[in-house]
Amino acid sequence: MNANAPFADLPSPLDLAEAVSNVSAQSQAMLKKFFEGHSTQELSDIDPAGILPAFAAFTESLSRDPSRLLEAQFNAWNTYMQIWQSTAQRMFGMAAETVVPTPKEDKRFKSEDWDKNPLFDYIKQTYLATAGLMQGLVAGADGMDDKTAKKLEFYTKQYLDAIAPTNFALTNPQVLHATVETGGRNLLDGLKNFLADIDPKDGKLKTRMVDTSAFELGKNVAISPGKIVYQNELMQLIQYSPSTAEVYRRPLLIIPPWINKYYILDLQPKNSFIKWAVDQGLTVFVISWVNPDESLAEMDFDDYVRQGPLAALDAIEQATGERSVNVIGYCLGGTLLGATLALMQARGDERINAATFFTAMLDFAEPGDLGVFIDEGQLKGIEQTMQEKGFLDGAEMATTFNMLRANDLIWSFVVNNYLLGKQPMAFDLLYWNSDSTRMPARMHSTYLRKMYLENQFCKPQGMKVDGTPIDLRQVRIPTCFVSAVEDHIAPWKSTYAGARLFQGPVKFILGKAGHVAGIINPPGPRQYGYFTGPTPSEMTAEEWLRKADAHEASWWHEWTQWVSALSGDKVPARIPGAGTLKVIEDAPGSYVARRLSA
Repeated sequence: MNANAPFADLPSPLDLAEAVSNVSAQSQAMLKKFFEGHSTQELSDIDPAGILPAFAAFTESLSRDPSRLLEAQFNAWNTYMQIWQSTAQRMFGMAAETVVPTPKEDKRFKSEDWDKNPLFDYIKQTYLATAGLMQGLVAGADGMDDKTAKKLEFYTKQYLDAIAPTNFALTNPQVLHATVETGGRNLLDGLKNFLADIDPKDGKLKTRMVDTSAFELGKNVAISPGKIVYQNELMQLIQYSPSTAEVYRRPLLIIPPWINKYYILDLQPKNSFIKWAVDQGLTVFVISWVNPDESLAEMDFDDYVRQGPLAALDAIEQATGERSVNVIGYCLGGTLLGATLALMQARGDERINAATFFTAMLDFAEPGDLGVFIDEGQLKGIEQTMQEKGFLDGAEMATTFNMLRANDLIWSFVVNNYLLGKQPMAFDLLYWNSDSTRMPARMHSTYLRKMYLENQFCKPQGMKVDGTPIDLRQVRIPTCFVSAVEDHIAPWKSTYAGARLFQGPVKFILGKAGHVAGIINPPGPRQYGYFTGPTPSEMTAEEWLRKADAHEASWWHEWTQWVSALSGDKVPARIPGAGTLKVIEDAPGSYVARRLSA
């Protein structure tokens, strides 16, 4: 048989049949035992996301112009014939051109079998061709409003990702090899993993992404030494121990998002932004938000401003004697920082000297794929759920974020855990990602409605904070925006729109990678580059990028130079607890240790 024949590199059918047969009896017994202890739940026919109306509108669009469907079918037939011809040539040992190349960023088909074996190359190309044709058909639909069109495109992609041949045992060569090599052990182990991931409390599948037993807060994540020097019902304030003999006079406060825990900025020494900032001679304070329960259901956005950054500024003055502070806001923490700046401007409070925004949105006109989940119908459903519980469960928000990158954050783990039967790996970033937090009902409702649905936050006096109308356009302090070109949560063009709101000097840094990797980008051998350009003004985001300079290094150096120039002279290093505020407990503190699974 020719070396390039379609089954040359595959296990023999007899070996594969034997392995599958061995799995069958054991898996039936395993399933029977599992279901004896679990009640089945009826599937709901409710469509809270409004997917069915979007696809109904698409069907109606096609009915108005049937020629588009006929054209798509002809193109599909023509492409399939080309793929078949190419495959036939390869099966007879002839060279053939690839009809549908695999996109470089598509990691699903990295196994060499997808290219070397004609059969799997045929399956791959047929799938990619079908996916491309379907997405093109959807993108060309007319007669729909923008929101419906985006919802249609998003859920079509979710469907296409789900039916990829990599997600099924018999069309994934890596799984077929593993099945024969282990005698089907991989499928049995995968079934065990699947059953173990079903939550006995609600019957929902919660796919594990990481070995959580490999990490412990304060031991191998959240490792920087420091003390809790202040706390209230919403947050603990961490002051980090200095690593230099002298520090800049002006302290640095970091406001992380409360939809995630702060230690994304302090995982391990090699990738800790907090350690980096401390090593640069900055006195670093970080807010560690509480993981709220139903007792905090009535906490609103105003409460987070008062008990978060405003309370932290008071505490920092007591701890250091310094009234002027530089501040970083990450993601939603940046939105909170923007609200705080506008409120302080309206009140004549000048304690924040300069502000940095990490992947933070202030203008929500173009929220990217997250906008698919925000409409009146879906918000009512979320609010009803929150009213019953008093909070939004962090797992629900995590699922939403995972859907934005389904192949990386959903299907890759389905293949690894359930088809290959492997255990999740120990990875600090995924451990943090699994450590979800809740959102108080009232605050989250205000956030979703005022920011995402109504986009009132960026409008002059469009919102009141603590009873005061705010206007971001009145803020005149120096600001630095750090965004990420591949960010699916805070699209960089939207963060750029927010940067144009302020009247003071603005520095815009565009990092490569995504929402997390674009920020957690320490100097070193695997660093991502970044872009710097002119001050955002009347130019569009596209114009800014065309004029920007590319740098093949970590942006941490660039930001350090900027913030150092705004941090004053040097003073003796400050020891946590040496000032008016006394130590409550060691960092990382007790608030961050509250896990949803606890």
